[in-house]
Amino acid sequence: MPWKRRPFRSGTLARARNIADLRELALRRVPGLAFEYVEGGAEDESTLHGNRTAFEGLRLVPRTLVDTSRRQLGTTILGAPAAAPLVIAPTGLNNMLHPEGDLALARAAARRGIPFTLSSLSTTRLEEVAKRAGGRLWMQLYVLRDRAIARDIMQRAAAAGYEALVFTTDANVFGSREWDQRNFSAPGRPTLRAALDTLRHPRWLYNMMVRFGIPRFRNVESFLPPGKSSAVGGSTVLPGLFEANITWDDIAWIRQFWRGKLLIKGVLTAADAERALALGCDGIVLSNHGGRQLDYCVAAIEVLPEVVAAVRGRLPVVIDGGFRRGTDIVKALALGAEAVMLGRATLYGLGAGGEAGVARALEMLCTETDRVLGMLGCNSVSELEPAHVRRA
Repeated sequence: MPWKRRPFRSGTLARARNIADLRELALRRVPGLAFEYVEGGAEDESTLHGNRTAFEGLRLVPRTLVDTSRRQLGTTILGAPAAAPLVIAPTGLNNMLHPEGDLALARAAARRGIPFTLSSLSTTRLEEVAKRAGGRLWMQLYVLRDRAIARDIMQRAAAAGYEALVFTTDANVFGSREWDQRNFSAPGRPTLRAALDTLRHPRWLYNMMVRFGIPRFRNVESFLPPGKSSAVGGSTVLPGLFEANITWDDIAWIRQFWRGKLLIKGVLTAADAERALALGCDGIVLSNHGGRQLDYCVAAIEVLPEVVAAVRGRLPVVIDGGFRRGTDIVKALALGAEAVMLGRATLYGLGAGGEAGVARALEMLCTETDRVLGMLGCNSVSELEPAHVRRA
């Protein structure tokens, strides 16, 4: 019988070799209803796929005969030391993948020595994450129709010791994730097929329905109507809380309640980066929301060089969008990013094995990044420069 490559089918984390393997493992361990929420993109999913395609158009240029035996990934993110140039991105409903989703992500980040960003729509209270996980904590913020929600989150995050606020600006109009919507016959009401699929995952179903209960939007539940704070009920009211009236003027409003570091997430042009700088923001995150908002949108990695050129080192630039390999991370760092935010990559680890799965995902990416540095002839991320990257 001729030799044939076979896809990853192991059921153990130790056998996983890359983020794609963790994705396959997560796909088997959580029902499609939960996995599609993580996986799906907006409409035709062109932006979602374009985030990955953009990396394929960039080639690495190594330098040879360089002693790289002293390699290390340590760097500085927002003026403070980090063990690697990585940040875990804000994602909501993480407890749909694992009963301690937010805590598992935060703990793994703390142990790796990198920042973790908690979503406003997390299923764990921000105070509990600070108490039980520690580490460098950033808080993501949506400014919704009821401004009292944002004010409450900012004040609580400051009291809990969160280091930075990440103001998400690209969700003022709620995106349409059609593949995700197909799992529901009406908002909050799964189709028969989706409901039956959960029966194929008895451990997940036991955790959701018996042991821990259906996840709730813990940070905003006091502002939601009675009975609407769960992942099921909240999905029927939360989209209506997003309003298309946030502007640059809201930076001044946020500064009334937040004195810590402030990053603007959703920047994709040099002009917006310069405006964030002029308004005194402490950093920007180049992002198209993981392909979940505007379809046929540019990839963050495509605009990174022009944004870096515009801010000229006066403003830290963080980037997200489709990062799955150490080569992806190195390309962004070489083009001027200070750090890379990880969304789906660590969520695949979470679904595959909880905190151990997240730690495995971070270990994989750090190992790959370290290896790529050595092959390029670099001993640290600070030695990376645009000359290490060439467009195909």
